[in-house]
Amino acid sequence: MTADDAFGRLDDDDYPAYTMGRAAEMLGTTQGFLRAIGEARLITPLRSAGGHRRYSRYQLRIAARARELVDHGTPIEAACRIVILEDQLEEAQRINAEYRRAAGSSAPPASA
Repeated sequence: MTADDAFGRLDDDDYPAYTMGRAAEMLGTTQGFLRAIGEARLITPLRSAGGHRRYSRYQLRIAARARELVDHGTPIEAACRIVILEDQLEEAQRINAEYRRAAGSSAPPASA
């Protein structure tokens, strides 16, 4: 990998740039919390060659949303399910908007 390749990854939301310790520090939570949301299958961190967990910015945003729910009293399993459902809803809304745009562009012009 060249230096240019490495710099290009800095903007990649899916690049696993953060160690578990750094991710927990950034989220203001514990490493145990990150393990728990991993066990609940909310996020699946990639592993380094040495087997250490690595998190992407996208995964940290998801973890932050789960932490917000847990901080407001939601059990961790329920918080993970809520975040998964929110993500699925957002994706469905995006797909529906694309279909509407496609249907609108192929509709015949309205007569005046």
